[in-house]
Amino acid sequence: MLTFVLWLLLFIFCWPLALLALVLYPLVWLILLPFRLVGVAVEGVFELLRALILLPARVLRGRSPA
Repeated sequence: MLTFVLWLLLFIFCWPLALLALVLYPLVWLILLPFRLVGVAVEGVFELLRALILLPARVLRGRSPA
């Protein structure tokens, strides 16, 4: 919602720039999409490594009496 209000303010003060931003936003989103996917994959690998490193401690700790 805040982004929309900021865009409306930009549209009021400088409408050509606002229209250019409106047209370019999907293109920028498409260009950045592969980087987001790589980021998700790298985060998954780091979580897997973290789980593998912490696995011996979790096994040795055993079950908590609950």
